[in-house]
Amino acid sequence: MIQDVTGIHRIRMLYLQLLYRCNFTCQHCFHGERLKQADTFTGDEAVGLIRFMHKEYGTEVVTLLGGEPFLHRELPHVVRYTRQELGMRVEICTKGYRIERRLTEIAPYVDLLRVSLEGVADTNDTIRRQGSYHAALSTLNLARELGVTTAATMTVTSRNIDEVLPLARIMQRFGAVQLKLHCLRPVGNAAGHPELLVADPTAYTRLRNDLRTEGLSIEVILDEDLSEGGAAETCAPAGGPREIERIEADPRGALTMSCKAVGKDSHAFWYEKAVGRIVHQPSAADELTLNVPDVVYGRA
Repeated sequence: MIQDVTGIHRIRMLYLQLLYRCNFTCQHCFHGERLKQADTFTGDEAVGLIRFMHKEYGTEVVTLLGGEPFLHRELPHVVRYTRQELGMRVEICTKGYRIERRLTEIAPYVDLLRVSLEGVADTNDTIRRQGSYHAALSTLNLARELGVTTAATMTVTSRNIDEVLPLARIMQRFGAVQLKLHCLRPVGNAAGHPELLVADPTAYTRLRNDLRTEGLSIEVILDEDLSEGGAAETCAPAGGPREIERIEADPRGALTMSCKAVGKDSHAFWYEKAVGRIVHQPSAADELTLNVPDVVYGRA
């Protein structure tokens, strides 16, 4: 269906939100009130979507997230099937809070574990949850012992922009291969915390300059909206792209192609779990009608 409507025949990566449920209520979370909703993929429904995307769109990487994916009771089933039966790359994005037992269980099938951090020590814990910083570092240590490659993600806010470099140095020491920096978008919980928005965009220029001159060994990639003028608002060429980098499925089955549309109910496509198919549900506010550009990431 996606190919029929858009011409897209290949989607490299599936971001699969297994569930909304989470043990955190982070101030910047784009899910907002949806964290209270019970929507979820069953293990078989998740496997069905992954298998469908692999067969129909050549998808080769799955990133499992939530909510908190480690709260999903069938996570081991989804991970094992994806890695062993389909031969796909498996990445998981987690808060890294009290996941030691389950991480140990699935470690042989995980290609990359991304741990979310929002700064150093108290800065992170104020935005996320008390004790979450040291729990995340403990998880990074365990993953290294288990032979799992690790990375970190951070949403840049007014509260933590000065801690990007310190966090990058710490992640280097813990053996993480990458730090990925996201731009805060005022949806979900973030809409109720406007103080987190970076008011002075020249701070992004200073951050980029610092990253260039620091001589870090860890790879740092960032959302191009983290710049004084923001990313160029370029959309797909006429006739549409033939391939795209990613598509994201939320726990209800809504499919979103642009990160800038995630959390806004701007999806034009829907995965019907019961029958294992994708349907087109156009609206005046969907990402195709509005021609929403995707997020562009680049190396710092």
